[in-house]
Amino acid sequence: MKKDLLTYQIIGCAMKVHRTMGNGFQEVIYQRCLEIEFKKEGLLFGREVEQDVFYEGVQVGTRRADFIVENKIVVELKALIILEDVHIAQAKNYVVAYQFDKGLLINFGAKSLEHKLIFP
Repeated sequence: MKKDLLTYQIIGCAMKVHRTMGNGFQEVIYQRCLEIEFKKEGLLFGREVEQDVFYEGVQVGTRRADFIVENKIVVELKALIILEDVHIAQAKNYVVAYQFDKGLLINFGAKSLEHKLIFP
């Protein structure tokens, strides 16, 4: 599948952060660094954007995505040595909750940056 320009830009920003910082920091550090890179790229984004979660039409809680970029893509960050299925499921839940066509799961914790495109 061909990546669109927005996805490419986001991954490029993440790669710059990982190349500069390396692995081993807490997720919030990468989140702050990525925010700086998004601003430099001129991307419109919200950080820690809250979304209601519903069950059978009743609001049962809220979720907070790390980033919503250009109001088109949910970006969920991790800083883990190994991504597990539960992290992919969490990212997918964000895509569904925010009603977007796709999301990105980015892991800064591994030796090399990991990213996965997530679909509902």
